[in-house]
Amino acid sequence: MTKVYLVGAGPGDPELISVKGRRILEQAGAILFDHLAPDALLDLAPPHAERIYVGKKKSDHAFTQEEICAMLIERARRGVTVVRLKGGDPFLFGRGGEEAEALAAAGIPFEIVPGVTSPLGIAAYTGVPLTHREHTSTVTFVTGHAVGAIDWERVGHAETLVIFMGLTTFPEIARELMAHGRSPETPAMAVRWATRPDQETLAGTLATLPGLIAARALKPPATIIVGEVVRLREKLDWYERLPLFGKRIVVTRAKGQADALGARLRALGAAALELPTIEIRPAADYGPLDGAIAQLDSYDWLIFTSANGVRFFIDRLDRSARDLRALRARICAIGPATRAAVEALHLRVDLMGREYVAEGLLEAFAPHDLSGKRVLLPRAAVARDLVPSELARRGARVDVVEAYRSVMPEDAPARARELFGGASRPHCVTFTSSSTVQNFVAAAGAGALAGVKVASIGPITTRTARDLGIEVSAQASVFTIDGLVEAVLKLCETELTPPGNV
Repeated sequence: MTKVYLVGAGPGDPELISVKGRRILEQAGAILFDHLAPDALLDLAPPHAERIYVGKKKSDHAFTQEEICAMLIERARRGVTVVRLKGGDPFLFGRGGEEAEALAAAGIPFEIVPGVTSPLGIAAYTGVPLTHREHTSTVTFVTGHAVGAIDWERVGHAETLVIFMGLTTFPEIARELMAHGRSPETPAMAVRWATRPDQETLAGTLATLPGLIAARALKPPATIIVGEVVRLREKLDWYERLPLFGKRIVVTRAKGQADALGARLRALGAAALELPTIEIRPAADYGPLDGAIAQLDSYDWLIFTSANGVRFFIDRLDRSARDLRALRARICAIGPATRAAVEALHLRVDLMGREYVAEGLLEAFAPHDLSGKRVLLPRAAVARDLVPSELARRGARVDVVEAYRSVMPEDAPARARELFGGASRPHCVTFTSSSTVQNFVAAAGAGALAGVKVASIGPITTRTARDLGIEVSAQASVFTIDGLVEAVLKLCETELTPPGNV
């Protein structure tokens, strides 16, 4: 028998989970998760971990509370480390107390890991502090799903009132509050999906907010805040003013490599939607690369055209009888990301082009005499022949060896249909290589991008896209991830609006 952890997932932004909660998820053997728990947190668990959706969505419970408790107990008795992942905080309208009681009664060891509850997320991400020296020193939390069970005379005069699960009953709640003396002009706001890029905020008063909710057809999950602190939103709102707030931007890089671009987009307020169109796999045959490593000291130049090339080259070197002491070659890197991968090995990059494409690399070689020089180029199985052909023309003896392959993931077509087939279509798609474009078209077809803006990392990727019938709206001026983000920002200035969105 092992321990059950009741973990608060936070209000929506997956980065708001606690360090302890993240660590426990990484060790989980089974996760029972709610509708409000961010999907991204499930990826933290080991691949073998059991993932069980237990619902807890209004009027749509996948399992009863009793069944959930029974599943926690049964798995713990089997010796599985169990995580009960709950939106917000387990002990604030999360029914964590009931689950803890059931575990205690069954003699199951458990631990509570608190989470950021939705009102705190709302306060931070809408600029509405729940307390303020000049406005309020008291806060009351109340659930709104059973209006008749609340003593509105007692709680209705709280300076700041936070109402959970009260969106559909708010017209009745507002009437109760005003009937018990609260001014109709009291500021009030409703926030749906707080802390997420699709956060939706409606601000009004006790008298007007019910009509605003109806007019917008706002749906749960949403939390309502009533009080003078709502007025501070106009001054303190920072999240919804981020330049890419609410923009749905697709990242087509390989899974595991999309984080750098996704993190930059999320920091600017965007919803970074991963659609890996390439999957990096080992080479089909490592004989040529292993043979080159066996004679590593015979090469004058070692050229890397991607960080993946560096990673797989070093992996094969580590598996060989040799090590970096055999390397006497000068090193060339195509761009900053590749250079960083080399320098992480405490190796110095001797040459890098001003433009981070094959043409820039060749320009950098212009002053160097390559006659009779041996050059090793470990790279993807399928790549442009420009560099080896031109270096050979200049007299070099070039060994091109396969270090890895890039293929289209099997689930790419289904993921593309999920992102492009619904009403909430993306605003923009980013492409970071010709392979990402080619595989996207193979998975979804160029027609899937009709009306959706496209941002490219550089001229080669742009040319590939246009050859496949895709209109490129923006191209990075510096051919890096940072340059691509800048291109998306400039594109946003012209107002990214996806077709069919309301």
